[in-house]
Amino acid sequence: MPLLRTNKQIVKDGAVTTSVVTSGLLQPYQAKKFLRQTFDATPLMGAIRHETRTERKGEIDKIGVGRRLLRRKVENTDDGYRAKPNFGSIEYSCNPVRLPWEITEDTLRENIEGEDLETTITNLMTTQIGVDSEDLIINGDEATSSENPDYDFLKLDDGVIKQVSTGGHILDVTGSSNMELEMFYKAVASIPNKYNNGKLRWLMSPTRAQQWELFLLNKVINAGGAVPEALYKSPVAIPSMQVPNLADDIVILIDPKNITEVNTYTVKIRKDATSKDAIMQDKRFYVVHFDLDTLIEELDATAIIKGLPAYTFS
Repeated sequence: MPLLRTNKQIVKDGAVTTSVVTSGLLQPYQAKKFLRQTFDATPLMGAIRHETRTERKGEIDKIGVGRRLLRRKVENTDDGYRAKPNFGSIEYSCNPVRLPWEITEDTLRENIEGEDLETTITNLMTTQIGVDSEDLIINGDEATSSENPDYDFLKLDDGVIKQVSTGGHILDVTGSSNMELEMFYKAVASIPNKYNNGKLRWLMSPTRAQQWELFLLNKVINAGGAVPEALYKSPVAIPSMQVPNLADDIVILIDPKNITEVNTYTVKIRKDATSKDAIMQDKRFYVVHFDLDTLIEELDATAIIKGLPAYTFS
C-alpha cells in the first residue's frame, strides 16, 4: 500500500501538488511558501508588501522617525537631547476565502498528462489565486451592490480604489475630452512632498498606458516638436506599472509598498476522492482555504485620477 505523502512533500520545488492530500492544513513555513507562489503571479503582487499573521484580526506595527533631528555637537557636553522613533499601528481583519474545483476521473484517464494533470491544474489554480488576489486588492468593495454580476467576489474586501477614494487625494476629470499631462501634475501636487520620494508609481491598465503613448505621439505629429522619451513610461518623472485588473478610466498614484496584503498561516489544501459524492460522480473535489485583507498604511500618500476619457481614434 503506498504511503501518504507528508506536508513537506505536498509543497516542494516551488510547486503545490494535491496527490493524496485529504485534510491538508499546512505548517506555517509551508503556508508561507504556498502564499509566495501567489505573490509571483503578477508584477504588482510582487511589488506590494506582504504580512503573514497567526490571527485573523490584529494590528501591524508602524515605526518611523521624524525629520530635522540633527543637532550641533559640543565637545564634552550632553545636553540631554534624544531623538525618538514614532510608533503606531494599523488594524487588519482578514476575511476567509476559498477556491474550489473538481476533476472527473475520465478527464484524468483520457488526458495525455494522466495523473500529472492533477498537479498541472493545481498549479494553474494557485496562479489564479494570485491573479484574483490582485483583482480583489485593487477592486474589492464590501459595499458592492448585490445586483452586480461580480458581487460574490467584490464584496470580500475593500481594495485600493475604495480606500483611496474615501481617504486619499482625488482628482476627478470626468467630462474631459482627452488626457492631458497636467492631470498627472495635479495628482502629484495633491500629495505632501515628504511622500514624493522616488518610490511613487503610477498604476494604470495596459490599455490606458498604451493610449497615453498614442496621445503623446499624436501631439508630436500634429503639433511638431519632440516629447522626451522618458515621458511615455514615466509621466512627471514617476515610473508607471501596468495593472491588467485596473479599469481604463482610473490611474492611481501610490508607493506599492504602501499597499499591504495580510494573510494568515491558516492555509488548507483539501482533496476528496473517497466520499459518497466523489464515488457516485466519479470525480475528485479540491478546495484551497486561506485568509486575506488589504491595507494602505498612509492614505495621505495616495492619489487617484478618476473619470479619464477613452481615447478617440480618428
